[in-house]
Amino acid sequence: MSYDYGEIVPYLLTWFDYNARILAWRDNPKPYYVWVSEIMLQQTRVEAVKGYFDRFIKALPNIQALAEVEEDKLLKLWEGLGYYNRARNLQKAAQIVVRDYAGELPGDYHMLLSLPGIGEYTAGAIASIAFQKPVPAIDGNVLRVMKRIAGSTDDITRLSVKKELWTDIERIIPKDRPGDFNQSLMELGAMVCVPNGKPDCEHCPVVHICKAFHEDTIALIPNKPAKKPRKKEERTILVLEYQDKYAIRRRKQNGLLAGLWEFPGVEMKLNLKELKRELTSQGILAAEIQPIGDAKHIFSHVEWHMTGYHIKMKELPNNSPYLDSVIWAGRNEILSDYSIPNAYETFRKNILFNEENLNIK
Repeated sequence: MSYDYGEIVPYLLTWFDYNARILAWRDNPKPYYVWVSEIMLQQTRVEAVKGYFDRFIKALPNIQALAEVEEDKLLKLWEGLGYYNRARNLQKAAQIVVRDYAGELPGDYHMLLSLPGIGEYTAGAIASIAFQKPVPAIDGNVLRVMKRIAGSTDDITRLSVKKELWTDIERIIPKDRPGDFNQSLMELGAMVCVPNGKPDCEHCPVVHICKAFHEDTIALIPNKPAKKPRKKEERTILVLEYQDKYAIRRRKQNGLLAGLWEFPGVEMKLNLKELKRELTSQGILAAEIQPIGDAKHIFSHVEWHMTGYHIKMKELPNNSPYLDSVIWAGRNEILSDYSIPNAYETFRKNILFNEENLNIK
């Protein structure tokens, strides 16, 4: 059922004026900055994004630079943020903007929506924040905040529920401050009406009109069906070292972590005895094998449970399936040139333990 949210507008804007976090893309809301920040912020905390944003903008200060950068450099700049297709879509969209819009991001919501990697929320955020268009920007934070205010236990995964909320917000969004209003909802959801743990209702500017607070139903909202359990996969990761260089290989250009670099591995868990037998069968003679710990990485539909080994090799074998597609890179190169996903961070750190002392340009 539709809900009249009109009363919340002045309270949220006043609260935002005094409580908004200082952010580079907020202080200087160029369309390019807003766009890059919104893509980075998808499923990533603001505090984590700050450093990545500064580094990215320093290297690629405008849309033209993003359109022209080599993919390997782009993915290296994105390293640590995950979801690397978002970076690829950023570049695809930048190339279209250069070709079709003279290098200037369009301010029209529907034009933005037509670009690769820009969905309804991102198009709304860019249009309202960078161009002051009165367009809603509805993400998980906004859904949670608004449904708690309305005391609604509607299933927020249903498209009809999101469409109805879009209409409700479109009806009340202030035409003189649409970007600030959308950001106030995002900020409230990130700082006060949080998804996990107890919301800080004491400091909420709309607690007096929040039905979930007064009806004690906060824990029930937002309502969404339980996710299906993720598939679990066991892997053994091999950090192979030979003459101060390390074996890395590029993943296939499709599927999970497409086109990124990884350490070789086996798609099963091996103990030390099993590993030695496996290496011998592949013609790899190890001078030293050191366990380097276990790691878990969670993707949207699968979990990797990994065991790692650092293997110093006596010599390079003539033929080994493990080494057919690898290149050998030094610490400096791995740190500066090759994008290795966060899934391998535990094992990457094993060889880059002194990276602060490396001469990286």
